[in-house]
Amino acid sequence: MTMVKIEKLYKIYNQNKANEFTALKDINLQIEKNEVAVLKGVSGSGKTTLLSIIGALKKPTSGLLEVDGEQVARLPDSFTSKFRSQKLGFVFQSFNLFNALSVKDNVIQPLIPLNLKKDEIEQKLLKALELANISHKKEEMVQNLSGGEKQRVAIARALINEPEIILCDEPTANLDKQNSLNFIETIKELKALGKTVVVATHDSLFEEFDFIDKIIKMENGQIVE
Repeated sequence: MTMVKIEKLYKIYNQNKANEFTALKDINLQIEKNEVAVLKGVSGSGKTTLLSIIGALKKPTSGLLEVDGEQVARLPDSFTSKFRSQKLGFVFQSFNLFNALSVKDNVIQPLIPLNLKKDEIEQKLLKALELANISHKKEEMVQNLSGGEKQRVAIARALINEPEIILCDEPTANLDKQNSLNFIETIKELKALGKTVVVATHDSLFEEFDFIDKIIKMENGQIVE
């Protein structure tokens, strides 16, 4: 089953103006269910822009984008947030956590718009914390955590709505080598759970593991062989 299908996709900023810039050019890509795909390239190669478009955070200028069978690019803005909350989990480079809140309060953030019952939230919380191996820090303030622990909180938050697809933007950029290896091991565990994982990174560590199904190299907004 194809989870991400992209055909002839372009992203152009300031179109038809003097400072027009083509961030993505003629992108064609398929990612199947339960695959781990790595978008590899230096800063400015277009990988983060492509990840943002897959995650319905940005819209392409033209081309086909289907995520789990839904033509995301055609969804009105009022539906894209609902789509993200139901289908996608995000792990960001800077973690995007609230330092003044506890681990628990950070992880449940994606559930707030869903108006779930308290016991249902607690059930989802405990499951996500366990999967991310951070249950023992449930009540700890985020500001007191190490970088590796913050990464695990971000993973738990990404998993709490039980998404089919996990999107990771430079997830090891702020981690030392050991915590980077720990994160990659977590991706392996997510694959074993049937998740589809897409990672945008310049970290060469991701090229060393055989459970990664696709390494998609990008340069100047294009996929290169």
